Amino acid sequence: MLYIWAILCVLGLAIGQILFKVSAAALAASGTLFTFRALAALFSAMLLYAITSVAWVWILQKIELGRVYPVMALAFVLVPIGSHIVFGERFSTQYFVGISLIMLGIAVASRS
Repeated sequence: MLYIWAILCVLGLAIGQILFKVSAAALAASGTLFTFRALAALFSAMLLYAITSVAWVWILQKIELGRVYPVMALAFVLVPIGSHIVFGERFSTQYFVGISLIMLGIAVASRS
């Protein structure tokens, strides 16, 4: 069950990264951070990071860091997937090879 919470933390961090990018895009479009979209995305990302950080500390009370930390590598998979969905970013074949290696590494590390 703790690993499910850890995955939820990583998912929250990945969504936070997407929200940071939304904020940056709104800033670039308007030239100011003081628009509703930019501030809402920025504060949402910061709130999500705060919540997931507290949850991560709770998880670390229950399980060794070395055993759960490989789950954090899922962010390298989730953030680009989110950027593709939200921003339409495209990736090369090399990227997918790299993601496959990361997933393999997570599987190997989590079994140790």
